[in-house]
Amino acid sequence: MANKRQLKKEIRFVCGDLAAEILMARAIYPGFDNDTVVKIINDIARLQESAVSAVSFSFDKTPRDFADGAAYRKALNAYNKKAYAKLAEEFHKGVEAIVKEMNQAMPEEVRQANKAK
Repeated sequence: MANKRQLKKEIRFVCGDLAAEILMARAIYPGFDNDTVVKIINDIARLQESAVSAVSFSFDKTPRDFADGAAYRKALNAYNKKAYAKLAEEFHKGVEAIVKEMNQAMPEEVRQANKAK
């Protein structure tokens, strides 16, 4: 990760691509339920909002709480690594859930045609 701004941009790009995919599939293949598509778009928006807000967090300790600067940096790096791993895990779970919803929203005949290919 380069920085928080880049991470937020990547999250927005992924969520935007998901929304574009479901909208394009609805336009290409007839038979999508509009209510289901709207629900999926709302789920994508919620995922984006929660992931972007989770990017900004702060370490609750100060350098004075540690014996030296090296111990502080070590604790800070461990905290950041754990926090970003949790963020990535939750974001991936959210994306997987949305993709499953998108696949279930697809009309049955389109799913069968895709399986046949």
